[in-house]
Amino acid sequence: MENTLAMLISLTTAIVLAARSVKIISEGNQAVVERLGKYHRLLRPGINFINPIFDVVVIEDREAERVLDIPPYPTITKDKVSILVNVVVYWRVMDLALAYYKVEDVEEALKNLVITTMRAKIGDMELQETFSARKEINKALLKELDEDTVRWGIKVYRVDVQDIKPGASVQEALEMERAAQSKKRAAILEAEGTVEAIEKLSKALQAHTNSREILQYLVAQRYVDASQRLSESSNAKIVYMSGDAVSKSINELLRNTGPSFQEGNGHNPNPPSGDGQS
Repeated sequence: MENTLAMLISLTTAIVLAARSVKIISEGNQAVVERLGKYHRLLRPGINFINPIFDVVVIEDREAERVLDIPPYPTITKDKVSILVNVVVYWRVMDLALAYYKVEDVEEALKNLVITTMRAKIGDMELQETFSARKEINKALLKELDEDTVRWGIKVYRVDVQDIKPGASVQEALEMERAAQSKKRAAILEAEGTVEAIEKLSKALQAHTNSREILQYLVAQRYVDASQRLSESSNAKIVYMSGDAVSKSINELLRNTGPSFQEGNGHNPNPPSGDGQS
């Protein structure tokens, strides 16, 4: 009876040990085995055998490529502008033993390394450069990160700077600057158009002997148009001027501005009075 019980215990122990000695690693994963508290070997996908008494699987992790999306974080450009940068990193574990023993949290360590490297890179560039040199930033970051992470047993495949945004106050200042530049360009174009129109009018008037009458007609027409628009306004106050006053104002205007036109066509800058006498 005792022999039978001993045999049963031995058989059960053997079955348990045999079961514990078999480790099945899923496809795309790898595992780290320690023997008596020290690193022993890596287990690859498939059936693996270990010593169930001395060996322990301390970690199993996947080998597939991973994506680390780092939320926007603040950094300062060379010209002292605060911006928010969003970076995405594509990486994978190449050597699980190094990743397990060399760094406590490999993903957190990678995140901090990306932020530190990015801040150093952006700190050497002015704001406008960061918008146009995104590809160069990606390449520089990839090179530096790939070199720095070898000791952790990981491989960085790609770095993408997704977004670069100035802070709210900086963005508002940039928008105001763009609006001011747009207004300035519009004012310059309007002034150039006005000068061109005046030059064309001057040439046209010089080609006619009755340039004074033409100019007087154009001024009067502008006055009538302006008066009409003023009268159509709901909140405008209409000021009436007599015909003599209008005529006198126009003649005064022509007397002050007319010589350039009159000299060009041979007219006397002081026209004779209406009674026909000199």
